[in-house]
Amino acid sequence: MNLHSVLTLLVFSPLLGMVVLAFMPKSQEKSIKLVGFLATLPSLALALAAYFHFQAGKSLSAFSVDKAWIQFQGIYGAPKPLFSVNYELALNGFTLLLVVLTAVVATLASIASINIKKEWKGYFMLFLLLEVGMLGVFTAQNLILFFIFFEVTLIPTFFLIGKWGYFEKEKAAFSFLIYNGLGSAILLIVIMVLFAKTGTTNIDQLQHIVNAQGGPVTDATKLGLFIALLIAFGVKLPIFPLHSWMLKVHVQAPPSVVMIHSGILLKIGAYGLIRFGMGIFPHQFEQLAGLIAVLGVINLLYGAFLAFIQNDFKMVLAYSSISHMGIVLIGLAAMNASGIQGAIFQVVSHGLISALLFFLVGVLYERTDTSLLDNLGGMAKGMPLAAGFLLAGGLASLGLPGMSGFVSEFMAFLGLFETMPWIAAVGTIGIIMTAVYLLRAVLNITYGQAHREFSGVVDLKGVEFVPVVVLMLLIVLIGVYPSILSAPLQSTIQTIFPGIGG
Repeated sequence: MNLHSVLTLLVFSPLLGMVVLAFMPKSQEKSIKLVGFLATLPSLALALAAYFHFQAGKSLSAFSVDKAWIQFQGIYGAPKPLFSVNYELALNGFTLLLVVLTAVVATLASIASINIKKEWKGYFMLFLLLEVGMLGVFTAQNLILFFIFFEVTLIPTFFLIGKWGYFEKEKAAFSFLIYNGLGSAILLIVIMVLFAKTGTTNIDQLQHIVNAQGGPVTDATKLGLFIALLIAFGVKLPIFPLHSWMLKVHVQAPPSVVMIHSGILLKIGAYGLIRFGMGIFPHQFEQLAGLIAVLGVINLLYGAFLAFIQNDFKMVLAYSSISHMGIVLIGLAAMNASGIQGAIFQVVSHGLISALLFFLVGVLYERTDTSLLDNLGGMAKGMPLAAGFLLAGGLASLGLPGMSGFVSEFMAFLGLFETMPWIAAVGTIGIIMTAVYLLRAVLNITYGQAHREFSGVVDLKGVEFVPVVVLMLLIVLIGVYPSILSAPLQSTIQTIFPGIGG
């Protein structure tokens, strides 16, 4: 197979599953779920193949695609197109990691979808369309294509929440759409201004043109565009106070969708800040690094303190996600190699840990019909395996050495202590609070006072072990062998640093 076509196949192969599902009777539950799972495997296999291709010392440029796509002619029919947008897909070290993370979490979330109770055909068709959008976001090499894939993720997510969620699912779905729609509108304005000023939306070309001495974009315009990007991707991350929609989604969406939302979709915000904010506007990012560090500490502390007072385990994990995304901002604000690597480690690490914890929450809810801490006490007696994995996931999330969370938090704070030690010192309170609220919640569930009889509740069984074991192994692997992530990131760091004078 031509390597240039691999990336297109990787991104769009879930559509084959949609075609098969379209011709299947909607009553065949087991067959539909099997096809939905199998349709995620080609992307996973190709993503892993690309990763091992890179680890073998070969260039990722072999996977790039660049074809003529959309051309805008001049008003008077000039022979050369006035503006052109190519179909461009590419991989680098950072995007490779996110593509692998997306493929892994999507496959495991398809297994978690066994608990979907109705209209399985529509569910899996939207699920696979969402996977296409996520893979496209991380591989798109120009802003127009990125925006199209970004919008593709919004539509299926809205319906997956609103149709298959819990009691207030419609409210959560519309909250998601309104906030993310406003973020998209701001992002589109930024893209159109850059396109009009530079004549290109290619990410690599924009990095050179925008930062060229005497280029077409003034410093004031750059600062305004960067602030707009910060708001647009701040909604997605989310950054306080643009976070309220995310709490509703984490509580009301089905667990398989929350695995993807928390594990992947929130990471689009971090990806946008790193790839476009820091990549295209490095000097403006440096100008506002102090503000970004303060926002990161606010996220960290706000999420941690509110997680501590929650009685619903879903809400604990929702506020925990806000808190952990603060670590991403802290690492990026450091503007050095340690901080940036810590931020990217946190993106991958939290994607795995949150997917694990929300899968276990889904298992608990399926068995007990509740996620309240008071109603889940003493779980270790009746569900020892689930309780053990839940405790391990909680320890990973609080940053236990030997697990992925420790590496990301350590590097992010190490970077910030080098540049802004006082802000970093305040932020360490959030690390302490993380241990407090996670241990409080997890220990209450596993070894707390029993308020219900767990003797008749079934423990983890069958295919439920697959997501739990795979995610746990990856979390430990990254914790004991961080080079599995740091090696692909070196090229990304070397690309970013020349722009910020590092």
